[in-house]
Amino acid sequence: MCTLTDDLKVISFWYRLVTGDVKMANQDNGSTFNVEQRIIAKSGWLMLLVGVAAVVTGLVCFGFGVGTGVPLLVILAIMSAATGAFIFAGLFTLQPNTAALFILFGAYKGSVHNSGFRWRNPLTRVQKISLRARNLNGDRLKVNDKRGNPIEIAIVVVWRVRDTAQATFDVDDYEHYVAVQSESAVRHLASRYAYDHQEESDELVLRSATDTVNKALQDELQERLGKAGIEVDEARLTHLAYAPEIAQVMLRRQQAEAVVAARAKIVQGAVGMVEMALDELAERGVVELDAERKASMVSNLLVVLCAESDVHPVVNTGTLYN
Repeated sequence: MCTLTDDLKVISFWYRLVTGDVKMANQDNGSTFNVEQRIIAKSGWLMLLVGVAAVVTGLVCFGFGVGTGVPLLVILAIMSAATGAFIFAGLFTLQPNTAALFILFGAYKGSVHNSGFRWRNPLTRVQKISLRARNLNGDRLKVNDKRGNPIEIAIVVVWRVRDTAQATFDVDDYEHYVAVQSESAVRHLASRYAYDHQEESDELVLRSATDTVNKALQDELQERLGKAGIEVDEARLTHLAYAPEIAQVMLRRQQAEAVVAARAKIVQGAVGMVEMALDELAERGVVELDAERKASMVSNLLVVLCAESDVHPVVNTGTLYN
């Protein structure tokens, strides 16, 4: 039993030597933040064998102590059984993509990332935290864009915990922190861009510059959430529309712009066709047209090509001048 106790003392000393206290780093504003210290926990299978050996030794010593009437053997049996129970209390399991923070009497001692069956000092409190990717499906928010127009916007954020110490000790609730900061980032993003183009403009807008807007959103979220040890894998808009109170007005404006653009395209094509017709007639010498006849021909062709309804021809039985 003396050899087993000495082994436990060595293990405990090694554990304290490896883990140590967490280092603190100073930010520019004078505050402090925690830095994750990765440690490797001992194999639980090895310590399980040690614990079983301690319990078996205690049972043997207890049997001999009771049979021979030697009190020392009974005391050794009790100590051996207590040692085995102490070892068993330190066993724990860790799933893949999960970390375990070790906290000893309020002091952070490190984080374990290696999964499997592990053992730690039973006096150490274990706080597990998931490292898996998570989705934040934000609610629809009513915000004002760059021009002050009310719009509805929603986002989805894919994030994961990068630094377990920062996520646990630098913020009160990192999941709530992610939700609040994401909403704040969306409101700030909407105020930087307009919803749609206004007349002839090359500015970036929420409606068309999707990739640029998503990249700007991800960068801003990473800057905000990085203080809590969070890594943003992806951020994108899932809903974008005018607010109901101005949706009809903006729809009519968009329809008017579309009609104007379509009419301009029609007129541009009609002018090209008329020009091509006049050039073909002049080149082939089909007919000689003076300025007045050319003007009449241009007027008739433009009416035919640009009219919205079917054109009904009028047969002129006289000449152009009668």
